[in-house]
Amino acid sequence: MSTENLISLSGYSLFFAFILLLIAILPLGLAVKSAGRSFRRLGLILTYSAFILQLVYFILRWIAVEHAPVSNMYEFMMFFGIMLTASFLIIHYLYKQIVVGLFVIPVVLIILGYGSVFTNEVRPLVPSLQSNWLTIHVMTVAFSSAILSISFATGIIYLLKSLDVHKRTISTVALEFVMYCLIVVIGFSATATVFSVTTEEVHIQFENAQGVKEKAVYTMTPLIVNKGAVSESGETIGWLKITPSIDAKKLNSIVWAFIVGTILYGAIRLFFRKPLIVLLKPLTRRVQPALMDEISYRAVVIGFPLFALGGLLFAMIWAQIAWGRYWGWDPKEVWALITFLFYAAFLHLRLSKGWEGEKTAWLSIVGFGIIVFNQVFVNLVIAGLHSYA
Repeated sequence: MSTENLISLSGYSLFFAFILLLIAILPLGLAVKSAGRSFRRLGLILTYSAFILQLVYFILRWIAVEHAPVSNMYEFMMFFGIMLTASFLIIHYLYKQIVVGLFVIPVVLIILGYGSVFTNEVRPLVPSLQSNWLTIHVMTVAFSSAILSISFATGIIYLLKSLDVHKRTISTVALEFVMYCLIVVIGFSATATVFSVTTEEVHIQFENAQGVKEKAVYTMTPLIVNKGAVSESGETIGWLKITPSIDAKKLNSIVWAFIVGTILYGAIRLFFRKPLIVLLKPLTRRVQPALMDEISYRAVVIGFPLFALGGLLFAMIWAQIAWGRYWGWDPKEVWALITFLFYAAFLHLRLSKGWEGEKTAWLSIVGFGIIVFNQVFVNLVIAGLHSYA
């Protein structure tokens, strides 16, 4: 079978996996409100089927590109989504808490939708990526981040159950802001899709941080450009000019995501006339808060050492092979260290200071925010050795 056919088939597998996960939300939602087991079984069957299709995508793409498909943002986000699905299935096997799936699966869909925005084009690997340690490093980071992300979902569930969401407090406002941020990510995926269908690409030229002329192709209307950027016809373009050390094209996409996400969030609030946390509260009616707290803690206990291995140790070995040094204070390296130190502090506060319940839930949410910032924002906006991703 040709490479093109394998890529196409892997894409169809991923698409059908997405559809199955989307459908699975309905029986999972009914399962948390029903005492019967039929909806639970249906939701799990759909989730397992989707996971198998995700694995089919991964295997076929690996065969097609002849290396582990984790070398760019599209491939990494797809693998992250696969590992998050697997993490839920593992947690469900251990704790039999179907409500976790109801909150994890939408996050998986957001990750897959976000990843689909990036090109799935197969390109030759740059020299620094031609190492088996890349595969070990990235796959371990993705799996550990997925396990840590489970604590984010259980933290959300815990807070929805324990907080009085009808009262306006610092905690409820902060939790609603978390919901808003998730809507923003959905807005990014929707924006990219709409622009790709309705508008033409905009080609611009500018000087990068090294003073070398560079070209960029905007798929979204350019609001933000680098200083000195002009269109192909020589016309000044963009509303805001920023330093060449920041990738203006990718920052432009993030700004559009916030614009569309804010509009989408406002439309939801206007339609239901309730905060999102009030809408979600009934789904936690049968939840045991202590068990959600336990799952959050166990997820961190498992995910933290794996992240230490993948995000630091394996990464340093790869860095030595790729760039001739173990550590160079690259933005990605710095934020991997921050992530490691945060979860180390998480466990210290939990074990030594007795930070449980609501405190653990908030730490889990903040930790997930750091992971997302490291895996997405640092890669996209901050110039560094990992900018190729």
